[in-house]
Amino acid sequence: MPSFASAATFQEAGGTIGAIQQYTIGKGESLVEVARRFDVGYYSIVNANLGIDPFVPKPGTIVTVPTEWIVPRVQSDPDIVVNLPEYRLYFFPQGKSGAVFTFPLGIGDEGAETPLGTYTVIEKITSPSWHVPDAIRHEVPGLPPIVPPGPSNPLGTHALRLSRANILIHGTNRPWGIGRRSSHGCLRLYPEDITTLFELAHVGMSVVVVYQPLKICVRDGKVLIEVHRCRENEPTVGQALKRLYDEGLLAKTDFSKLVRAMLEKKGVPVEVSLAQ
Repeated sequence: MPSFASAATFQEAGGTIGAIQQYTIGKGESLVEVARRFDVGYYSIVNANLGIDPFVPKPGTIVTVPTEWIVPRVQSDPDIVVNLPEYRLYFFPQGKSGAVFTFPLGIGDEGAETPLGTYTVIEKITSPSWHVPDAIRHEVPGLPPIVPPGPSNPLGTHALRLSRANILIHGTNRPWGIGRRSSHGCLRLYPEDITTLFELAHVGMSVVVVYQPLKICVRDGKVLIEVHRCRENEPTVGQALKRLYDEGLLAKTDFSKLVRAMLEKKGVPVEVSLAQ
């Protein structure tokens, strides 16, 4: 039985949480399994290890585990922030300044994208039944109108209903879809993560869904950026330069480091400061 990362509370420091880790691939292991072991998603670990076969990596290969993140910035002070380009959810416990839980996500596929916006958790559901949308039954005619709780139910064991029709944060019976576009608009978590979030969540919580493929922060006087690959609206060097200028950081930035980070798009915080 594989071991999975247990949920932990990170403490934000200088706009970041967590720390990059290294892992040596064992015999018969794939990056998909390593991703779940460390509670990261598929594209996150693939983009952090470009050039390594995600399904049949060579045993003994040392891979980067992308377990450090720049916390997304939003104008409001929500309980949950979902950043679609990084396939990740951030939960901010009330009354614990600087504390952050974070979980990888499966998000809406092309043509059924998870909608951006501000929502509220309106219901907590244990052992949810799946009321199959007509569009999905048209694609898969053999599906019944309602799939009861159990191993065949794609909603998993728990769900949080948001204040928009048919949008849930829920578990999954297909954990390999976490960190990918794998849903019809809902937000999916690993089975072990949804139980943690479900216990933390309460009706009335605010949820903000954003699109931030480029994140910037300053930690210990050093400029960091985090760039994510995405199918549309990929950030450009020009957009990064404008952001850095607007935040008064352009004079502290090494242009060659910035260009390299923007081209590689590894999805992890990268220092782009000028040498001291």
